[in-house]
Amino acid sequence: EGRRPPRPPPCPPSCSCTQDTAFCVDSKAVPRNLPPEVISLTMVNAAFTEIREAAFAHIPSLQFLLLNSNKFTLIGDNAFAGLSHLQYLFIENNDIQALSKATFRGLKSLTHLSLANNNLQTLPRDLFKPLDILSDLDLRGNTLACDCQIKWLVEWLESTNTTVPAVFCSSPGHFEGQRIQDLVLGDFQCITTDFVVHQVLPFQSVSAEPFTYASDLYVALAQPGASSCAILKWDYVERKLRDFDHIPAHSAVHCKPIVAQEQLYVVVAQLFGGSYIYRWDTTVDKFIKIQDIDSQKIRKPNDVEAFQIEGEWYFVIADSSKAGSTSLYRLNQNGFYSHQALHAWHRDTDVEYVENDGKPRLIIASSSQAPVIYQWNRAQKQFAPQGEVGEMLDVQMVKHFRVKRDQFLCLSRYIGDSKVVRWEGQRFVELQTLPSRGSMVMQPFSVGQRQYLALGSDFSFTHVYLWEEEKQKFAKFQELLVQAPRAFRSVLAADVQLLLAPSFKAKTLVYRHVVVDLS
Repeated sequence: EGRRPPRPPPCPPSCSCTQDTAFCVDSKAVPRNLPPEVISLTMVNAAFTEIREAAFAHIPSLQFLLLNSNKFTLIGDNAFAGLSHLQYLFIENNDIQALSKATFRGLKSLTHLSLANNNLQTLPRDLFKPLDILSDLDLRGNTLACDCQIKWLVEWLESTNTTVPAVFCSSPGHFEGQRIQDLVLGDFQCITTDFVVHQVLPFQSVSAEPFTYASDLYVALAQPGASSCAILKWDYVERKLRDFDHIPAHSAVHCKPIVAQEQLYVVVAQLFGGSYIYRWDTTVDKFIKIQDIDSQKIRKPNDVEAFQIEGEWYFVIADSSKAGSTSLYRLNQNGFYSHQALHAWHRDTDVEYVENDGKPRLIIASSSQAPVIYQWNRAQKQFAPQGEVGEMLDVQMVKHFRVKRDQFLCLSRYIGDSKVVRWEGQRFVELQTLPSRGSMVMQPFSVGQRQYLALGSDFSFTHVYLWEEEKQKFAKFQELLVQAPRAFRSVLAADVQLLLAPSFKAKTLVYRHVVVDLS
């Protein structure tokens, strides 16, 4: 009696199988009922596009997996989970545009990996990190973009013992056709920055003045709608600004703190009802009004600046009324007293203190003429007129910044274009014109080595620009949604770089400057 022939191993209809191999064509899914001892699986021209998590976990003995000439576009996280014995993985001639970081997790025995001739344009950072003993990797035939997303691969290729045939960049233009193995980390400029909302202050304000007193950081904000100068204190634990005190101010346009001779003063400039000076009284822990400011000279204040010259403290108030006078005040033992009337009857809108070549100067912007420059006369201890800034009328605000040894001015206008000029001795060289209809503030500020410019608008977004040294101009960097901004002030709070953005019509915003590694 003859024996029955051995039963053939189980095999799906789309596959041909031996005891330990399976070759599948036109499969509609990863085949399920394969021989339990199969160690080699080949899939060609599969009729599905996605390999999902643990798709092959039911055949844990696999050592060789070839996925060739299929229509795969997506390979999910942990797609090969459970294949701890897999040594050879070939995924070739597909249309896989991207892989996830965890695609190859769990393949601790993999020695050979081919991703040749797919449509890969980038590779997620540390994609090959789980492959501890990988000896051969093939990335040829892809369209890899050699941008910051691929920087990690350049670093990995420098340090790995894995054999990798030459791979070429498809973009950007200056790298096109270049071997990735020939790139160095210095070829990539991947560090950028961003301004993100750190805190929303639930009130409107028109000025912000950070200051340090008794080793703590504070901010003074003028709140005309709330009839107050709000003093906020930085909480180093919560990393937030918190209420500290309020100075009554019925129509405040500027609250200027001055820390002089270990005393804290606040100049409260008001549109109506006069302007005043307060001092912090440490015996009762509150602000005490110590002075009225002459209302015959200061009728409609618009800006306050404070500074030291030869060890003495001064502040200057720009007055925007037809009958007022921009005035300088000096601190003596008993308070601040009128020192000099500077610029009468010109409806001044802003004043800026600048030290240029060791010489103290004031630049006063006016509604009726070009910005006027005053220079300090050391013998007379007064400012004397020196000239004008170009042919710029209706300048709303003047601010300065320095890059290396060069001095620059930012001249903002509410109607018309704002300008950036370089200050060269007695002349001003126009470098850039910026559209600025509706702008009440144009504030340069620096963070580390980066020079920024915030250009606000009552009609659109605030534009933040970044200075390009080689081109000697600002380039658009970011848009901020601040309604009717009236100031921008940068301040370092411990390790947090803040940008204060007072708003005349909405909540005051506090942005945080963050460094972003695009790689």
